Amino acid sequence: MTMQKRVVFDFEIDFSNGGGLQGQDFRLDIDGDDIGDEALADYIVHDMRLLMVGSVRIRNKRIIAEAHKR
Repeated sequence: MTMQKRVVFDFEIDFSNGGGLQGQDFRLDIDGDDIGDEALADYIVHDMRLLMVGSVRIRNKRIIAEAHKR
């Protein structure tokens, strides 16, 4: 079983035209041992193809080693 590095975090996204989006205990595979909050926010916005993003807040970020589940 291969262990992979993942980042587990909560996020809040505010849209410039109103409204927002939240995620709790969101998990993403990462290369390496860490990822900065700004890079993580950019990844979420681009991967989800979000538009009109005003601000992104990353909270409770932690890096874990976990076996791939697929």
